[in-house]
Formats: sequence, C-alpha cells, structure tokens
Amino acid sequence: MTASPIDPHGSSPVELQERIVADRRGRPYLLFRDGVGAQRIVALDDQQRLTIGRAPGCEVELSWDNRVSGTHAQLERLGGSDWTLIDDGISRNGSFVNGERLRQRHRLTDRDVLRFGGTTVVYCAPLQQITATIPETPEAQEIRISPAQRRVLVALCRPFRDDGEFATPASNQQIADELVLSVEAVKTHLRALFERFDVGELPRQSKRAELVKRAFQSGTISRRDLDE
Repeated sequence: MTASPIDPHGSSPVELQERIVADRRGRPYLLFRDGVGAQRIVALDDQQRLTIGRAPGCEVELSWDNRVSGTHAQLERLGGSDWTLIDDGISRNGSFVNGERLRQRHRLTDRDVLRFGGTTVVYCAPLQQITATIPETPEAQEIRISPAQRRVLVALCRPFRDDGEFATPASNQQIADELVLSVEAVKTHLRALFERFDVGELPRQSKRAELVKRAFQSGTISRRDLDE
C-alpha cells in the first residue's frame, strides 16, 4: 500500500507549501501519494467529469496500483463546485469512502478519504468553497447549545488543535474517555448537535466532519477553546 497522504508530520516543507497554495486557490482538489511516495495534487477546476483508474489516459491515473482497475471510478461535477464519486460496479475491487464500500455514488465533502485498490486519496474542498453553504444571517450564526453539548463538541474538535491539515474528528470512545462519559451519552449529545447544526440529514460518514466545519465557521468553537 502506498504511503498515506494524510499525515502532515510525514510531509516535507515543500509538500506542505504545495497544499497551502492549493488551499488558497479556493477550489477542490485531490491529494494522494504515488507508487514511490511522492505527493500528487490534482486540481478539480472546470472539468465536468474525470476518470480514475490504472489505464493510460485516465485523468486521475493510478498506474502503479495493480489492485486498481483500468477504469475504476469517476468523479462528476454537481452544479457549481460540488463533486460526486461514482462507482457503478465496473471496478473489480470496488471504491471506498471513509472506510465504507461505495454503492453507485457519493456526494463528497471536505476531507473525505477515498480508497481505490491500495491507494488512499483525500478529497479537499478549501474553507472558502464551503462557507457559502451556511446562511450568513445573524440568526444562523448564533447556535445555542448546552454546556454539556459544548464539552462534547470541543472534544470532537480536539484533534484539530495543532492545525493538522488532515485531522479527523475524535471518535465516540475518545470523547467518552476525555469527558468520563459513557459512549451512549456521547452519542445522545452528538445527535442533538447534528440537529442544532443542521447536519442531521447528511450521510452518516459525513456528519462528524461537517459538524466540525460548521462549529468553526459559525464561531461556536475557536482554536483557543481546544487548548482548554
């Protein structure tokens, strides 16, 4: 399996700078490592559809991975800047999103972890692209949560304390251990937070990451809170 693209501590200063430049463009992109461990960034600009596979000519060519089919999956633009991953069963080994096998298609959100064969690809949608999806009215910005819900939310966001570019939200067990709560209690608070931040209708694997983004974007949580 190729080296993971999601460990900032294993990245060179040049690679980190490349990611910063990609983020500043404000457009979605794919981040992965090739067969020799070199960082690859594929910008998703004005294309309508890209093919992912091992065959020459694929826009996202994973030629080094013999577990990837010649034509493995496709990325398709939705409207303005959103993208969906499509796997209609043409690949032998399937495609995975955040550890779950994809059935037909999945609308991508920032930091979704995709896997094709033995290659991990991270879908990145810089913050500038996402803020427009959250209403800018004062009422939408002020989200009221209880002290207990706030503690759970802070614990959920804790992995982002050190500005890890590819941090992932804390698991239920990690939150429970930090706050000395049962996992069921954590789940109860998270369900309420999903509703408060209007992410309850999203796919299960996307809710936690989207909750973290909206917590920061709305100002409910700041980096300073994570140091407490």
